[in-house]
Amino acid sequence: MTLTDWFIDIALVLIVFRQLREEKLTVRTILLPLAIIGWAAGQYLHSIPTAGNDLALALAFAGTGAAFGLAGGLLTRVRHAEGHVRVRATLGAAALWVLSMGFRLGFAIWSTHASGGAHLARFSADHDITSAQAWVVALILMAFAEVVFRLGTIVARGRLAAVRARTAPAAPAPAPAAYV
Repeated sequence: MTLTDWFIDIALVLIVFRQLREEKLTVRTILLPLAIIGWAAGQYLHSIPTAGNDLALALAFAGTGAAFGLAGGLLTRVRHAEGHVRVRATLGAAALWVLSMGFRLGFAIWSTHASGGAHLARFSADHDITSAQAWVVALILMAFAEVVFRLGTIVARGRLAAVRARTAPAAPAPAPAAYV
């Protein structure tokens, strides 16, 4: 792993930790994680191998990322207050993100060591995974799917909260004080 790889992973983890405090859902909140993962995709997705079971591997990892993203989005607190959608990652949402990032980071480190590389090569041969690029694609698509599904879930829940706030009946006026 390069120093850039470490910076990307750390930046993506810090984004979620920053969201442990409540903030407005803004275009920046949505675009920053997409920009980071988009940049990573541009750096690492040179081709998408489709031979053997390469595509099945990529789709399985992307599906796993989508499930993690959906769960993370559902575990994120979303509310409408003071005319704005506000979001806050719960500990559960942050834990899911750290778990998935930790898996990808651990896998990358493990696969670059001799024993990990040997096991991965044997697994790949046994399961008709034809190239190391298939694993790179699978891990990137997992991260991309997780980010997109998490953000999509949060945005959809935010829109729903905003609609509910606009259509909720106004609070009744307090009853007049009784004079004795």
